[in-house]
Amino acid sequence: MCGISGIMYADQQRSVHISELQNMTSAMVHRGPDDEGFYQDQNMGLGFRRLSIIDLSTGHQPLANEDDSVWIAFNGEVYNFPELRQQMQAKGHVFKTRTDTETIVHLYEEYGPDCVSHLRGMFAFAIWDKRKRKLFCARDRFGIKPFFYHLDGERFVFGSEIKTVLGAGNIDRSLDWNALDGYFTYKYISEDRTIYNAIKKLLPGHGMEISVENGSLQVRQESYWDINFAPDYRLSEDDWCEEIERVLSESVKMRMISDVPLGAFLSGGVDSSSVVALMAQNSDRPIKTFSIGFREKKFNELPYAREVAEMYGTEHHEQIVDPESIDLLPKLVRSYDEPYADSSAIPTYYVCKFAREHVTVCLSGDGGDELFAGYNSYPKLERFNKYHRLPHVFNKHFWGGIHKVLPNTVKGKGLSYYLSKRREMVAAHYALWQYPERERLFLPEVWAKMSKRPAELFKENLIERSGTEDYLSRVQELDMKTYMVDDILTKVDRASMLNSLEARVPILDHKLAELSFRIPSNMKLKNGDKKYIFKKAMAKHLPSSVISHKKQGFSVPLGAWFKGSLKEYIHDQLLSANTQLSDFLDMKYVAKMINDHETGMRDLNGKIWSLVFMDAWLQEQRNLATV
Repeated sequence: MCGISGIMYADQQRSVHISELQNMTSAMVHRGPDDEGFYQDQNMGLGFRRLSIIDLSTGHQPLANEDDSVWIAFNGEVYNFPELRQQMQAKGHVFKTRTDTETIVHLYEEYGPDCVSHLRGMFAFAIWDKRKRKLFCARDRFGIKPFFYHLDGERFVFGSEIKTVLGAGNIDRSLDWNALDGYFTYKYISEDRTIYNAIKKLLPGHGMEISVENGSLQVRQESYWDINFAPDYRLSEDDWCEEIERVLSESVKMRMISDVPLGAFLSGGVDSSSVVALMAQNSDRPIKTFSIGFREKKFNELPYAREVAEMYGTEHHEQIVDPESIDLLPKLVRSYDEPYADSSAIPTYYVCKFAREHVTVCLSGDGGDELFAGYNSYPKLERFNKYHRLPHVFNKHFWGGIHKVLPNTVKGKGLSYYLSKRREMVAAHYALWQYPERERLFLPEVWAKMSKRPAELFKENLIERSGTEDYLSRVQELDMKTYMVDDILTKVDRASMLNSLEARVPILDHKLAELSFRIPSNMKLKNGDKKYIFKKAMAKHLPSSVISHKKQGFSVPLGAWFKGSLKEYIHDQLLSANTQLSDFLDMKYVAKMINDHETGMRDLNGKIWSLVFMDAWLQEQRNLATV
């Protein structure tokens, strides 16, 4: 696992200097503490930081083919590289290393940009084709690995993190106001946006070619893979269970290839427990497992993790996270580079830090809820969807009227809002700050700069453009293209790489994903039983308590913390006269929200955390401006 960077100038007489690349790679040493490398060819240059996982002695990058006509900077892992290597050798290609990276170079020689369709794994890379003077960049199908870029009239700049791109210098840091609105809407920034107007994300499952034509940079971007639900009703439940078990076991086994110590995150939920179970069955030595817990029993899944650890005789490690973890906030802000308000970033950071003391690679259970319909929101949304068979005028006026008269402190305020919607119902349900709340939250002059409901419209349009008519599948697709990539996978990538730990995601193997797209939705959510077919497939491998206990998720007891240990911190920081939030937000409304949380029935801790993180991010920007 590594960090990549690069610059390509439109002026072909302008050389990229190694010092420019060094400025970029120095911002991401945490992603690759073991080695660095650079390649420069006139107006194009590649930079690299390495975390050594496979072929520790000869895996230096950037790496080239036999005649140095094709160069690559690669971040990720290709798990089917042994068979691809054999195929390329059979075609006459000569290998200098044992790395998966070199396999991609030779695949590109054979297939050009279509090389990505042969890869099974997680990746973000850039390939320089010296003969054609073209740069080809790609990101894996689900966006497990990040790819950020800046494009203007003079240059194309890319990197594994936003700070890497900013390291190139002279990049405009003006805010994308719609991205800011998106952050408060969903806790994360989606689409190809970042918080900065001048920096974008390459979308998952996309590739892009950059070349110089007539003195200017030309960029061609296209999708090479997409989610396609095609339910097959011919197979029985037992048939599907057998297929799930076979493909997941294969995926787990592939991801256990490593030349460094390897372990697994074990939350006590079905997904991570299934990964550990299959790892144990594919290993001749005890698996190292790592779990995080809380003193608040409602949020603590350690007892379930212990059951799985005991069942498979793992070398198990546990750690408790306390409210004092707020001290971690500045480090998280610097790691994510932009506002990001999923508070589970705290325990994710700690479990990665904890695991890194023992291993360099960890397998995780991420992706199971999206592929197999495991979220609590899915049965709820299906019920809400039935309400919309009633005339829209009824829902709009009945539930809309209730929403208007309910005080902010009363439970049901949010529910009444999204029940009053039709087309916007799913987007409204997922929103942290609803549209009327954001209209009050932002200062009028800031609100005037924003398109209205950009993040919500993006979700609504994704649902409407879906290729399936099945309602549950549409919502799953929406989550895979927004929440999973921009929240869950972003969180795991930043937290793991901040600790120089590689996190592998076997459930998001695209072969398993494509299998799940063929399973009818009524086998995923059956009579209100979430993830039904996956749990049935894995039941023989897990304790019954793990299969049957209520989904808890990897959440933080912020409500208890904010009303207790962190209450003073919230008041000192958010309600301080020095907070830069006052440049953007109506602080009287902020104070009201905090008071409503402390005195009312509604749990507003998610909203408060979004304010806390934004405040800390703004402070970090101020610090950078004074350097």
